[in-house]
Amino acid sequence: MAPDDPTPHALTADPDLADWRVVLGRLHTRYLTGDFAAGARLAGRIAEVADELGHHPDVDLRYPHVTISTVSHDVGRLTDRDRELAVAISRIAGEAGVSAAPDQVSVLEIALDVMDAPAAAPFWAAVLGYDEVGEHELADPGGRLAPLWFQQMEAPRTERGRFHLDVNVPHDIARERVDAALAAGGRLVTDEHAPSWWVLADGEGNEACVCTWQGREDSGETAV
Repeated sequence: MAPDDPTPHALTADPDLADWRVVLGRLHTRYLTGDFAAGARLAGRIAEVADELGHHPDVDLRYPHVTISTVSHDVGRLTDRDRELAVAISRIAGEAGVSAAPDQVSVLEIALDVMDAPAAAPFWAAVLGYDEVGEHELADPGGRLAPLWFQQMEAPRTERGRFHLDVNVPHDIARERVDAALAAGGRLVTDEHAPSWWVLADGEGNEACVCTWQGREDSGETAV
């Protein structure tokens, strides 16, 4: 992260970004448009403003809602361009009279524990049709499916599964999501790293992590 880039903490505390949440290094929101035509009109206005600003978000139009995320693709992180775009989109949504539901956004990652990531990655890239996008990380080139990343093991193991899900959620609903999973029959494996992530498991020991931006090295939480 460049010194002048906005941190997750600063973006979260920004009063002009109340509609938005930082999730997995992007700004995300969802607007409840209620029908497809209203959503299409909103998406059209977003496209116009994005062209004016020269900075373009990812927009997912569905019958009852429009989900938007933004990151500065050229540098691979959040910048002031993303803040400016998000503020403009919030203004457009306000003019359209649609409500934001940022608590509904999340990003799913799949993690695989391996002994040799460089050896495993080509197989998974081929079978999934994914691209290698970073060290030990694969992504759907169309941006639709969950990315896959490889976690290095220190020794082979057979007592638990090697796949787990990372469920990245807005920081302000993470505890609620953890509590719901526990109430649904899950168990807490560890909260040692909370609020960055909680490790949970179902009754058979299959694991998932609930993750947020908080408590991470580049969060900016001590900068304010």
